Amino acid sequence: MSNTICAISTPSGLGAIAIVRASGSEAFSIAAKLFPAESHFNDIPVQQARFTQVYDGEQLIDQVVVTKFAAPHSYTGEDMVEISCHGSLFIQKKILELLLDNGCRMAQPGEFTQRAFLNGKLDLPQAEAVADLIESQSETTHRLAISQLKGDFSKRIHQLREKFVQMASLVELELDFSEEDVEFANRDELLQLLDNLDEEVHLMIRSFKLGNVLKRGIPVAIVGKPNVGKSTLLNALLQHERAIVSHIPGTTRDTIEDTIHIDGTLFRFIDTAGIRQSDDELESIGIQRTYQAIEEASVILYMVDVTHTTPEDIDAELDTFNRDIDMHDKLFIIVANKIDELETLPTHYNRWHDLHVCFISAKRRVNIEEIQDKLRAFVQAHRIQDATLLTNERHYALLCSIAQSLARIREGIRQQIPTDLLAEDIRAALHDLGCLTGTIASDDLLNHIFGHFCIGK
Repeated sequence: MSNTICAISTPSGLGAIAIVRASGSEAFSIAAKLFPAESHFNDIPVQQARFTQVYDGEQLIDQVVVTKFAAPHSYTGEDMVEISCHGSLFIQKKILELLLDNGCRMAQPGEFTQRAFLNGKLDLPQAEAVADLIESQSETTHRLAISQLKGDFSKRIHQLREKFVQMASLVELELDFSEEDVEFANRDELLQLLDNLDEEVHLMIRSFKLGNVLKRGIPVAIVGKPNVGKSTLLNALLQHERAIVSHIPGTTRDTIEDTIHIDGTLFRFIDTAGIRQSDDELESIGIQRTYQAIEEASVILYMVDVTHTTPEDIDAELDTFNRDIDMHDKLFIIVANKIDELETLPTHYNRWHDLHVCFISAKRRVNIEEIQDKLRAFVQAHRIQDATLLTNERHYALLCSIAQSLARIREGIRQQIPTDLLAEDIRAALHDLGCLTGTIASDDLLNHIFGHFCIGK
């Protein structure tokens, strides 16, 4: 099988230009067969773009711009050729066919980035950040991916590894002289190292909840009784008619989702079925999904109709939420709707001074920006240095395993277990750190990670 791969690296569909790339030891010699002799392809300097033509025999296929990258100064670390052609699907496929006919093979998903990793251009977290960068939908997710791609996360992992190596050296030295019954490892020093490691590992573990939410969009559940204006609020926030609005109770029977960006952060709004007792089977299923949305949400917009809702109604609903749902770390906002139907604002909402209250008219689009301001404040209140934010489930699982190793080491020191048993847990943590950075990686793991990439990247 050919070691030189090729693929179209731009999305399918019509566009002004597209890029077809080839990488491998024969990339230059294979690509040269697509261009006429007068183009002097072999004489094109590397890292320079050259305007030329692609031919299939005597037939002109396209006028293109070709760039050569010589190993190791390329994305993959190998010889690479990138052909920028017009965006015609026929042209893209024809150039790809010519590369395949002349000795390339089709790249597997993510194979270009996998080669970059295998050739030492990227470590594994940086390679995974490439996929996150491609999928980023907001300024926040872009910033997180760029931070990881630059190696900020990898630097923190390498610093953790250095401390584990320091701990291992203290313990291993003691093992070398075990027959002499000499204790070299200072237990106080080990405990201090443990404290530092434990703090750093758990900081990253705790950041996963926020990082994962920011990556996928902060879920905001709009909940309340029927006909309080939930769908109208969703439409007002999105600034288009996404949900059906009706005076008939129970119109919304399933969750309706859509997203918007607020100051570079993606929010995922979920309009839910009205909370009430219902004999309608479909509506009851919708109400169950409402509670599921509340459970999963980071922000709850609890809507009430100021013209009909009493303080006792709100207290009863709040008691239900607190009893049935873990409200820890959730932002809870009372959205008092339909103020356009009142002459003065009700004063009894002052009793919930410890909660956030917004008085709005969803129908008239009054004070909607107050809700957006509270969402902005929520993001800022939970802001952590981007380098410490964990967004990858694989990283999270490995760090949790490292935390368990740390707990066993601490307990071992407390119970004064033999040094060789301590060393085993330290080695286990070092192994997990190696899996994080990719210095320890099986073919199955790499195929799983890069198999989720698009072809051509």
